[in-house]
Amino acid sequence: MGDEPRPSGPAAPLLIACALGIEQLALRSARGGGAPGPVSVIRTGMGPKAAETAMGRSLGRDGARGAAVIASGFCAGLAPGMHPGDLVVAEETRDATGSTVCTGTGLLVAALARAVPGRTVHTGPLFGSDHVVRGPERAELRATGAIAVDMESAATLRTALHHGPRPVAAVRVVVDAPEHELVRIGTVRGGISAFRVLRAVLPAFHEWHRSLLLPRR
Repeated sequence: MGDEPRPSGPAAPLLIACALGIEQLALRSARGGGAPGPVSVIRTGMGPKAAETAMGRSLGRDGARGAAVIASGFCAGLAPGMHPGDLVVAEETRDATGSTVCTGTGLLVAALARAVPGRTVHTGPLFGSDHVVRGPERAELRATGAIAVDMESAATLRTALHHGPRPVAAVRVVVDAPEHELVRIGTVRGGISAFRVLRAVLPAFHEWHRSLLLPRR
């Protein structure tokens, strides 16, 4: 999980991709310094196709070569006992096309524990769906070993690596779970809690990015 090629030079950029405007708002409004290079937060739009298109466009721009990529935003938890506001750090993302191993999962877990103390951090496979998952389908995905599901992370990371070797990661905030299914983000306490947690994660992303740029020992 930590052996993928790393960007070189002190100005290697960090690209954070999310699908929704509310997610982009949370990440852009966060306060957290310490970034070792340029940081961009892009909104891809919903679904794997939109994520592929947006990532291809972003990584094709000048200055994006070797950029580290984090897929972030909200997700649906699959494991019993998960609550809105819990964090998910993917060890790998999966979808119908295969899997992508994430970089520096342990670094992210430790950094998030410092950035958002008291919040539970879950690690494991993050599944990529092409539709909103509800009801019995959650249990079916859980049976495959996945701990959470979203629509964009798998496509985002797969597309990022298609454009060249780079560190990739996925960090999601649980907005609903088997015992806490919600209809609309922001209309209930769980959605508000998830938004506040997402606002707090940016320093952890900077720490992960900075750690990956350090020389190997």
